[in-house]
Amino acid sequence: MVQITGVATVTDETFAAEVLAAEGPVLVDFTADWCPPCRQMVPVLADIAREEAHRLTVVSLDVDHNPQTQAAYGVLSMPTLMVFRGGEPVKSVVGARAKARLLRELDDVL
Repeated sequence: MVQITGVATVTDETFAAEVLAAEGPVLVDFTADWCPPCRQMVPVLADIAREEAHRLTVVSLDVDHNPQTQAAYGVLSMPTLMVFRGGEPVKSVVGARAKARLLRELDDVL
């Protein structure tokens, strides 16, 4: 599993506590080691985690090691980026993106 600076790793066991029970919005990166576009997102997510820390928590979930959470949210393609607020998914985007485009797409839920 690729560690992203400033991005916590969540698991099936910690997802409810760290994502669903979080105070503010949480961006979950559903990722896999074998996924080249997921690797492209590493610097983007590290930048967003650092620059948007005041209004957004960014976490990563490896779908190969956490199939329950992947199945619960119907995640079929990697990377899937899903924003949760108040325990509910409020936005989902699939595929690698440039930082500026991703921030524009997430702006309405942050």
